Amino acid sequence: MAEKSVAVYGARQWSGSDVQVQEAGRPSGGPVAFMLDGRGTVVQCTTTVQDLLGWSAGEVQGRPLTALVVSPVAWQKQLDRAGRLEFSVALRHRDGASVAVDIEVVPLPAGTVLRRLVFAVPRADSRRRMEDQALVRALFSQDRVGLVIHDTDLVVRRVNFESRLLGLDQPWSEGELIDLRAEDVLVPEDAAALNEQMRRVLETGEPLIDWEHSARRRIAPERERTVTVSMFRLEDPQGGAIGVAAVVTDVTEQHAAQQRLALLHTAAARLGQSLDLTRNAKELTGILVPGFADLASVDLSEPVLEGGDSTRLLPGTLLSRIAVASSDGVWPADTYQPGDTVRARESESRVLREGGPVLAADLAAYCEGLELDAERRRLLWPSSAVSALFVPLFARGHVLGVLGLWRNRDRAPFTAADVPLIEEIGSRAALSLDNARRYSRERRVTEALQHSLLPPPVVETAAAQTSGAYVPASTAAGTGGTWYDVIRLSGVRIAFVVGRVAGHGVHAAGAMGRLRSAVQTLADLDPPPEELLSHLDDLVTRIGEDDSHQGIAIAGSLRGATCLYATYDPVTGQCLVAAAGRPVPVVARRHTGTINEVSLQSVPALGAGSEPFETTELLLQPGDVLAFHSGPLNGSARGDLECVCEGARAAAHTDEPLTDITARLVSRLREEPRSDDLALLLARVDRVPASHTAFWQLSADPRLVARARTLVSAQLTEWGLADMAFTTELIVSELVTNAIRYASGPIGLRLIKDHRLVCEVSDPSQSQPHLRRARLADEGGRGLFLIAQLTRRWGSRYTPDGKTIWTEQSLDPTEV
Repeated sequence: MAEKSVAVYGARQWSGSDVQVQEAGRPSGGPVAFMLDGRGTVVQCTTTVQDLLGWSAGEVQGRPLTALVVSPVAWQKQLDRAGRLEFSVALRHRDGASVAVDIEVVPLPAGTVLRRLVFAVPRADSRRRMEDQALVRALFSQDRVGLVIHDTDLVVRRVNFESRLLGLDQPWSEGELIDLRAEDVLVPEDAAALNEQMRRVLETGEPLIDWEHSARRRIAPERERTVTVSMFRLEDPQGGAIGVAAVVTDVTEQHAAQQRLALLHTAAARLGQSLDLTRNAKELTGILVPGFADLASVDLSEPVLEGGDSTRLLPGTLLSRIAVASSDGVWPADTYQPGDTVRARESESRVLREGGPVLAADLAAYCEGLELDAERRRLLWPSSAVSALFVPLFARGHVLGVLGLWRNRDRAPFTAADVPLIEEIGSRAALSLDNARRYSRERRVTEALQHSLLPPPVVETAAAQTSGAYVPASTAAGTGGTWYDVIRLSGVRIAFVVGRVAGHGVHAAGAMGRLRSAVQTLADLDPPPEELLSHLDDLVTRIGEDDSHQGIAIAGSLRGATCLYATYDPVTGQCLVAAAGRPVPVVARRHTGTINEVSLQSVPALGAGSEPFETTELLLQPGDVLAFHSGPLNGSARGDLECVCEGARAAAHTDEPLTDITARLVSRLREEPRSDDLALLLARVDRVPASHTAFWQLSADPRLVARARTLVSAQLTEWGLADMAFTTELIVSELVTNAIRYASGPIGLRLIKDHRLVCEVSDPSQSQPHLRRARLADEGGRGLFLIAQLTRRWGSRYTPDGKTIWTEQSLDPTEV
């Protein structure tokens, strides 16, 4: 007999003339296959017959199948029908019980002794198979979820949706085998990602559940489509892979909604983190590109950039482009660049003032309708863009500017659904920009106030060369209340001041100005440093007790203020230092090369206690350098102190200008972010030459007034100032006479020649002279009035031994 083969379901095969049954691993108790000849005798059967009926295969073979049927008559009637048959019968178990089965009879080709192939499937198994088939039919008949069957080569064999949904022209019918690959439908990158996941499922057998990915079709790559895919490996009875089933759900709308919420959340989290206008604008464009748009720009009006108000964006107002972002990192050269400005026209300013967002889904048609010139095309239409969205930035009734957004050709154009989202983000951004505008305005006012209250950075006198600098904080808190000062005192002496008040902003600057004015006023009285700080401490305490609203605001800044006050006498080289708080100065010695911090008594800040202040005395030589700072320094206080010491050393050991050294220090101190501001003051001291000073001690004898005039006249002649002798003799005569009349001896007389001529008369009395205008009938009282007319300025100061009255005369003959 010629050898033939029969395949049924691709799972069982019978071949050859002897017809051997090859089983495909059916589980025990499963279906049974019987091979019947023309008389209905069982020629061959599967061994599973014993599991189903209790008879072995050998016992069944050679017997008619009707012997196993409970109702042989009904069985024979079914077999008398021709063709493929399906019916239900009851088979007899070995123990006498009936077993309900579903029968399927398959006629076999002629030419063999075999006539029929009979499958007997237990009714329970048959029902499960029917349910499985029903499930498959249901999956392939519904259209809410996509079902795609791939073979092991990742070729699509069956789908449950129409070909038009994939953008294909060829139709297919239900159940038709399809020869299609993912790359035939999707753009290459999306197809590659899908194939990679299917290969993994094929190789590992691990299912992939709810994998979300882009699924853009080749026919419309600009249309964003997002799907969730669950993949399962299909296996044959032996467990071998025969394909992959993919369940696909289109979640484009849900994904878009999630993206909008995520974008809004990102905008809420990132906008407003800075109080810098430009940084906020760049943050806005960075949020929107590339997630929402391909190009973005922020144009703000000039008044806003200057910190002013722009309640009305009038025609002609300049708009400046301060921030841009591009998805490819390169801003188009054919449109306005960052920093460029354009004047708003009447129609544009009206739209920005009164209108809402402007949507140009078709940018070309929109621009053609406006009949734009070349300048406006550069503003509105980058060559790569096909759609645009323009959003006015409103905040607190102010029109700040406009946000421009563009999408390129490879992306879906803007739609009306995008407008509410960008309006919300634009509103948040405008509020952040307006906060930055208001902060910038307040900071400029504070900085202007701060700088107006500081002295010139460079002061040169006979006593010292000085250079000061203010280092602002790096935080958004703004300008603080730190200051330095250089005050000229009587007798060519000089005072150095550094200090700080708590807080930042206008209140801190105002408190600083008030404290600095108080120091200057007290310095004019020329008290010792410890006494000046005591008066200052009383002032701060008194302000803290003030109940007025303004007083409380300023008192909050003054509490805890620190201040260092030092005086230097270039005639003697004596330097007196006292401090409230811990702003410790550094002294660098020019001749010895040493550098060290000045040892000061630890005293609380102003207004914090009642401990007395003490003065530390230093003796300085020409070229020595004092380095003052407002302390405490930055978080890395040791590193900052080393920086100040290096500056002091450089100033003491070289003749480099102090301004250059100060600039270098400031640059270094700004390398790291600072939590607070800092004031620096470098002073390179000098001495008045001995030949430029003269001192005499006189007794309280009226006859010595004439001798005093003679001594002064001779000294002025020696200095080449003989033309000033007459005036100076009058001054000395009046002052010495008053000292003899109202005090006792000894009396000190000193002349100092600097850029001015200084005359000092000292006596043991603590009584201060008072200028008054004498009446016509008065015989005296005109001396001090005369001195006030003859000198540039005059005054008096207390000393440990009494008082000193001093005068200054200009050496410049042109100076009145």
